[in-house]
This record gives sequence, structure tokens and C-alpha cells, in this order.
Amino acid sequence: MSKRRKLLFISRSPPYGADRARSLLDMALAASVYEQDIELLFLGDGVYQLLPGQDGDRINAKTIGNAMEALELYGIEKPLVEAAALEERNLRAKDLVIPAKALNADDIRDLIGQSDVVFNL
Repeated sequence: MSKRRKLLFISRSPPYGADRARSLLDMALAASVYEQDIELLFLGDGVYQLLPGQDGDRINAKTIGNAMEALELYGIEKPLVEAAALEERNLRAKDLVIPAKALNADDIRDLIGQSDVVFNL
């Protein structure tokens, strides 16, 4: 029996303009199928992925916010967000499309240190 590994996926990119945000989300969802411990952390402009009211159809893109609502089905029960990124953008955790836990810089450093593998896009 293989050991469960703690995988941390860090998303720093806005939801549209490049495929980095969608690629990281797809990686996290695929990894969850293998019953690993998955953490999904949104830093910087990555917090924009969690805003409600997105409409990717206007720019011929898939709406990434729709996928966020399915995270719990994949065992990613509560995504994490950088508290400073929310504050810098005048956002609050309650403004997000799904419940998320805000972390300070020390919490983020600890999370990275406790992870077996870190994916950073």
C-alpha cells in the first residue's frame, strides 16, 4: 500500500489571459483521483479565480469559476487564499464563490514546508 502524499498546488495567475490557472486546476483535480492529500492555495492575482459572476464565454474561454464549485466533489474541501492578496484587492473571504480559508505569510510558509510536493503556477 502506497503512502498518501501531501500535494500543494499554488495558483498565482488570474483566471483568464493564459492557461496557467486552468492547467493548475486540472492538475489538482487529476491528482485527487489518486487519493492524495490535496491543498489548493491561491496567491496574488490567483484570488480572482474565486470571484463569483465570471463569464468566460465572452472571451471564448471556459468559465473557471464553475469548476471551483466542484472542488469539494474531488476531496478539495476548503481552498486556501493568501490573506494579504485579498486585502490588497479589497476582497474578503466571504466575497468568494466558495468558502476559503485565509492564511498569513507564516501559515503559507509552514504549509509549503509540510508539503511533500509543491506545484506552483
